[in-house]
Amino acid sequence: MNSSFDEYAADYDKWFMANPNVLLSETRLVAATLEGSRRILSVGCGSGLFEKILRDSFGIDIRDGIEPSECMAAIARKRGLNVTVATAEEADYGDGLYDTILFNGSPGYITDLTSVVDRVYKALPAGGRIILIDVPKESSYGIMYNLAKALGTWQHPLLEGVYPPDPYPIEFVNAANWRTTDEKIALMQRAGFSPIRFMQTLTTHPLHSERQAEEPVEGYDRGDYVAAIGFKL
Repeated sequence: MNSSFDEYAADYDKWFMANPNVLLSETRLVAATLEGSRRILSVGCGSGLFEKILRDSFGIDIRDGIEPSECMAAIARKRGLNVTVATAEEADYGDGLYDTILFNGSPGYITDLTSVVDRVYKALPAGGRIILIDVPKESSYGIMYNLAKALGTWQHPLLEGVYPPDPYPIEFVNAANWRTTDEKIALMQRAGFSPIRFMQTLTTHPLHSERQAEEPVEGYDRGDYVAAIGFKL
């Protein structure tokens, strides 16, 4: 896990607070994917911000989390989560304990996502689901983030007029490795998940995504934040 999440833990929440409509759009997406879930494990739960909003505003109570950053985990615990400090590769997925294992915003920060998805499949009971949610590499946000990462800054002529007024902190951009939706489909299918459903949000250009909160829609053809939901039959 990149040390940025320890060093800049407070900045993570600060960015979301400065972009409340983006936060609400993303939280609505997460809530929609969790319909019918009973016991949920949140992997890469960060500061527990989403879990708190899901509990307070959507009635979805996520009790347990995995988080590799000590500083992030400390904030999440203050928000009521039972957090184990571990990487996704090292984590214990409970062997049938959870019917839903959620990766919200964390897949791009997991080095060996293939082995993680394989382990989740083995741990889930029949009827369980894995949920991978993040920015697809092929999306507008994904292309913009990768350009900023390659340049090492938002302050470059090639990005002038392209990114929102308050862009995602460059430290977190630099730490990520976003994958295409097709890559995630392939590794989920390889593990045995079928069927796979998709939901998406942030369907306008990044310059405009903070203007209003969106309701999630099916598919992955135009969203900058996409959920892939794989079921173990």
